Amino acid sequence: QVQLVESGGGLVQPGGSLRLSCAASGSIFSIYNMGWYRQGSGKQRELVARIIGVGSTNYADSVKGRFTISRDTAKNTVSLQMNSLKPEDTGVYYCHVGSRMGNNYWGQGTQVTVSS
Repeated sequence: QVQLVESGGGLVQPGGSLRLSCAASGSIFSIYNMGWYRQGSGKQRELVARIIGVGSTNYADSVKGRFTISRDTAKNTVSLQMNSLKPEDTGVYYCHVGSRMGNNYWGQGTQVTVSS
């Protein structure tokens, strides 16, 4: 089992920045990929960004050039730096971990609201 605790959400004006962090504990040796998903109101949960294995990254097209994902393997954390935020970035952001055995773990979610 892997436990995930997220932090860093909040309210920000368009064009602003936020940094999300996620700390993993438990069976961290089994972690293969770490990343962030989001779910807007009335929308399906979607991939925002993830780090696979030793460092390959994937980003949603809508966040490329604005968001940066990073992983600290020593601290078992994954962070998402979000710049130039837009109202359409609003949603609940979930930390996700995929294990080497194919298990999926989710954080409790943190709200990000981009509004003036």
